[in-house]
Amino acid sequence: MCGICGELKFDGTDPDLGAVARMMGALRRRGPDHEGAHADGPVAFGHRRLAIIDLSEGSDQPMVDSDLKLCVVFNGTIYNYRELRSELATMGYRFFSSGDTEVILKAYHAWGERCVERMNGMFAFAVWDGHRHELLLARDRLGIKPLYYATDRSRFRFASSPQALLAAGDVDTSVDPVGLQFQLTLHGVVPAPRTILRGIRKLPPATTLRVTKDGGKHERCYWALSAVRPHGDRSEQEWLGLVRAALIRAVQRQFSAADTPVGVLLSGGLDSSLLVGLLDAAGVKDIPTFSIGFERSGEERADEFEYSDAVVERFRTCHHRYLLSNEELLRVLPDTIAAMAEPMVSQDVAAFYLLAERVAKEVKVVLSGQGADEAFAGYYWYPRMQAEPGSDLERFRAHYFDRTHAEFNAIVAPEYRGPDYVSAFVEARFAEPGADTFLDRVLRLDVTALLVDDPLKRVDNFTMAWGLEARVPLLDHELVELAAQMPPELKLREGGKHPLKAVARGLIPDAVIDRPKGYFPMPALTNLRGGFLDFVRDILRSQACRERGLFDRESVENLLAAPDARLTPIGGAPLRHLAFLELWLQMNVDRTI
Repeated sequence: MCGICGELKFDGTDPDLGAVARMMGALRRRGPDHEGAHADGPVAFGHRRLAIIDLSEGSDQPMVDSDLKLCVVFNGTIYNYRELRSELATMGYRFFSSGDTEVILKAYHAWGERCVERMNGMFAFAVWDGHRHELLLARDRLGIKPLYYATDRSRFRFASSPQALLAAGDVDTSVDPVGLQFQLTLHGVVPAPRTILRGIRKLPPATTLRVTKDGGKHERCYWALSAVRPHGDRSEQEWLGLVRAALIRAVQRQFSAADTPVGVLLSGGLDSSLLVGLLDAAGVKDIPTFSIGFERSGEERADEFEYSDAVVERFRTCHHRYLLSNEELLRVLPDTIAAMAEPMVSQDVAAFYLLAERVAKEVKVVLSGQGADEAFAGYYWYPRMQAEPGSDLERFRAHYFDRTHAEFNAIVAPEYRGPDYVSAFVEARFAEPGADTFLDRVLRLDVTALLVDDPLKRVDNFTMAWGLEARVPLLDHELVELAAQMPPELKLREGGKHPLKAVARGLIPDAVIDRPKGYFPMPALTNLRGGFLDFVRDILRSQACRERGLFDRESVENLLAAPDARLTPIGGAPLRHLAFLELWLQMNVDRTI
């Protein structure tokens, strides 16, 4: 797990090593263990390392294989690197390190850009091919690891975060009107290749990008998720057996691919509790686990300790429980927003940020239960959409969009108004072949697009802000493929995630399995109150916000006058969405101008 960056020049001049150094500085928190740089003709790479596999200097990066004339920088983990290494060794390749980074180099030499199709893992990497004078960028199937870039006629730059590209300089920092519409309609999700800024783009998941030394670019999607029933009927027990086997493989594979201790973020929900249960069943004892709770606001529940404590008692984990005050959450909100690669809107962002800070003092790797709700239909809005009349788009939009297109045009300044790009995007994704039913299409969209730029980005950004690697076994691509083939009605049973509940039955406490679906409870930010409302009000009335002119002032003041008057269909606070976006721009863009 690391931070990567680089520059390829198209005009025959040397790469800007100062810009690469500035990018590495911006990535320092992603990789506190080692810093390295390498230049070769028109290209220069930079790397910040978080040492997880092969802790020796032999796996420091950028990694160069002089015999093959290849260089790589890599962020992530290849979980099946041992199997790939053995296969490559039988082909005659010799290795000078014992980690997964060198496996990427040899795999690229052996199989070219199709090497990614053999990898099980989360990854974003760049390979410079000195023979072909070509740069290859690649991102994992589910987009678990980020990869951003900025380009013009003379150069191509890439990095693990927009902040690194901004630090390099010469980036168009104006707000992209299309990106803004996505930002304010799909709760912070701006699908690749766009971002909120005109001058920064991101590589889509499951994609490779070849860039030649003269500026030519060729993008290739190497994986697509099929939501089609397989040939031949399968019984429920056959489906459940397949899910159980895939879960065990995924958890054991991701737990074992580390040369440092691995913990579990234990929320008290089904998904993280199941991870603990599966590890215990595999013989892993004294698992480090971590839970977080918050200060109550009125009578609302503000922690899930009763459930996480039951799991801890069952499996005798080495548990760490943290209780956070509203004062502490409010204090770190600016730092939290500064750490976001792109603006996020969830009420739990500061919670993840503070949890990661504490966990990083105990371990360097944790497993997280992210992705199960999207893959196995756990959210409450899925059956509501299913029952809704109308077209696919109408059913989805009614229960998911933060605001109608008319409401979007009303909240933004006139120059940012335009056609309904979000509806067009969703409609186009629903029209793609390879999904049998409406709910198949919804879940495919969630897993391949919406999950990427909301929960996964949140987990990556806030763990990496503290030099902590988070892994998501429930998004192992083989498990996700299996889930996508399952009949939706099987997943929806028992209020959603029936296959996971069936696997968990008898393994973890029934109280955890049968509890109502919960979310990270943060009452003070779910409905803006007290100091949190003052925080939002100060941002939206600041001079910087007024001068930027993104929002219609009358609409903002109407929202501020009645902050609890309206929530989005999935429970978001519109004021929080606007304030977090504005503060992100102040902290990440205004400071670089």
